[in-house]
Amino acid sequence: MSKLVAYFSYSGVTKRKAEALAQKEGADTFEIKPKVPYTRADVNWQDNKSRNVLEYKDRLSRPEIVAMPGLADVDEIWIGYPIWWYTHPRIINTFFDQADLNGKTVHLFATSSSTGIEGSVKELRETYPAVNIADGKRI
Repeated sequence: MSKLVAYFSYSGVTKRKAEALAQKEGADTFEIKPKVPYTRADVNWQDNKSRNVLEYKDRLSRPEIVAMPGLADVDEIWIGYPIWWYTHPRIINTFFDQADLNGKTVHLFATSSSTGIEGSVKELRETYPAVNIADGKRI
């Protein structure tokens, strides 16, 4: 049984948590990298025209990813991300859209200082009902 921890991290916090989780679980890691990296201005939640605000408002937004991991031999996958606007960044939807998650157990984890992961888990389960999303945990 092969395990993978895939994560998106803007500031490095989620990356550190993902690496610790991978070590604990004996899993490989894969960084979900946007084709166009986010800048400090892009993640300014106080600017209604910033990239993350515009992506949040557009539920169909799918920021491009540099590369996807091979998942053929993966049985269990953890997907991690920071909470932006009370939910996951839209790049996580890109990952779900492009990854073959059929037959895999998916665990979600999110980094956030105050907002829970529940809204994100609910939204991902509704958007991807065929994916076995086992649980979610805010770190």
